Amino acid sequence: MLRFPLRLQNINAKLSYFSFLFLAISFLFPAVGFSRTFKNAYISFEMLDTWKCNLEQTEWVCRAEDPQEAKEAVIILTAKEKGPTDTFPLYESHMNNSISTPSRTGGMLTSTVVYKAMQNKVNDQVWLDSLHTNSEVQNYHTRYLATIKDQIAILITFSAHNRFYAKHSTNFNNTIKSLRVIASKDLLTRPDLGPLRGAGETLGTGIGQAMPADLLASEDGSSNSKKGIFKNKMVLGLAILIGAALLYIILRLIKKK
Repeated sequence: MLRFPLRLQNINAKLSYFSFLFLAISFLFPAVGFSRTFKNAYISFEMLDTWKCNLEQTEWVCRAEDPQEAKEAVIILTAKEKGPTDTFPLYESHMNNSISTPSRTGGMLTSTVVYKAMQNKVNDQVWLDSLHTNSEVQNYHTRYLATIKDQIAILITFSAHNRFYAKHSTNFNNTIKSLRVIASKDLLTRPDLGPLRGAGETLGTGIGQAMPADLLASEDGSSNSKKGIFKNKMVLGLAILIGAALLYIILRLIKKK
């Protein structure tokens, strides 16, 4: 008469164990969001559905919707009418040398070239691709992609704090792989299709001004990057996984007794 209740108790215990294990795995390997398509008058690309883009004058600023993650990384894109200084050789020369930018504190930032410009063909369009550190924001890596098609010059920057660049680089790479230049040939005669900078301006002039203020406010990367230990999903997931393992051992011991 006692065997059936004991077996039922063992089944319920095993179900509880697997529930704990599933919860732990869900914390350790959270679901990846589906891609969100961004499109304006001259370009389209895919990004995480937890990111969104806003227009700031002539620059588009794309960031995570989560306030904390938004301070870790940012994508900024701009375009202009092709002028005399818009050539691949001039872009390459600029990318291959240190870039000096006014710092928020009043000094000057001088970048370090992580890798020099290389040609990267994406969906039949050739881009120049280079990586700098301390170019736009102190303690941030910035990856530059620039191209020219017909009478349009386009620049996209992918910036992330040094501590978080590895975290965001995969998403950056996926976005880059999806880049498509979609500018129509009559774009220059259709200002209603989207804001462009003039031919006499330098490509990327507005990038520094478009950098979000709260991103710049955390240049040291310390004030906004700290979290309580139980707010970190990885740590909490490991704790639950260990708890599940201990529960399994206890259930095994009870079963043997």
